[in-house]
Amino acid sequence: MARLFTGGGTRRSLWQRIRDVALADVGAMLRRGAVEGNLEQLEALLLESDFGVPVTMRLVAEVERLAKLGQVRTDEEFRGALRDGIAGSLTAGRADPALRLPSPGPAIILVVGVNGAGKTTAIGKLAHRLRGEGKRVLVGAGDTFRAGAVDQLRVWAERTGAEFVGGAAGQDPAAVAWDAVDAAVARGVDVAIVDTAGRLHTSEALMEELRKVGRVIPKRLPGAPHETLLVLDGTIGQNAVQQARQFAAAVPLTGLVVTKLDGTARGGVVVAVHEAVNVPVKFVGVGEQPGDLLPFDAQAYAADLVAID
Repeated sequence: MARLFTGGGTRRSLWQRIRDVALADVGAMLRRGAVEGNLEQLEALLLESDFGVPVTMRLVAEVERLAKLGQVRTDEEFRGALRDGIAGSLTAGRADPALRLPSPGPAIILVVGVNGAGKTTAIGKLAHRLRGEGKRVLVGAGDTFRAGAVDQLRVWAERTGAEFVGGAAGQDPAAVAWDAVDAAVARGVDVAIVDTAGRLHTSEALMEELRKVGRVIPKRLPGAPHETLLVLDGTIGQNAVQQARQFAAAVPLTGLVVTKLDGTARGGVVVAVHEAVNVPVKFVGVGEQPGDLLPFDAQAYAADLVAID
């Protein structure tokens, strides 16, 4: 995985921020026995970086345990303990980042999320990636309520060489999903990516509409959707955790796509969301270009968070 937190400003790595918050020489402080005070600072910084309370408490407890055993005596050992703890959190439970694409296809990928999370763009980038792997891709524009959403996906389809199915303005999203799956089967494509209308996770009526989409798809193709990916904005902190919980309660999620990580130093939200809903992170968005949707690598992500800038 490419470096996410390079450069200065707000994109400093977690380790650089630790060094900035009075932990200039971690090893020396630990050797002086000032473990408790330093761990309190570490706890506050992890919470500020959106790791959430459960993950933060576990990471701090592990660093404290290792320090008392004499296994964290230097800056490098401290960084290693944090890196291993973060990677361990990301690989616990359901953590396989690979897409489930049955062969023969079509594989159906349903994409959900709130307005503004980058859902439509993530679909376009995913189509670009799958096309680059030689797959025949169809995009279904099921967001019939947001002005311009269908046209935006049509442009992405044209840019990536994907086939396209779109509905009329205001059309029932479940009907568009049916049409997209029907076309995917009839045309023999490898993968169909079906968009849904962005919705507030707090609106029960809108979430019921999403549940309807989830019920319609397997009626046309038993076993589908093979993936249901939730797109989350990585800059919104703990709100992303609440969104994930609400969507997971409405439809069976199989993966997470976390966008806009190139613009935040609060990358702990990826760990917090995985912890909250026990769903693997499958992709992260790190830029605006078609190739800026990267397959998730927990070990690389953890190393990047605590990299020395």
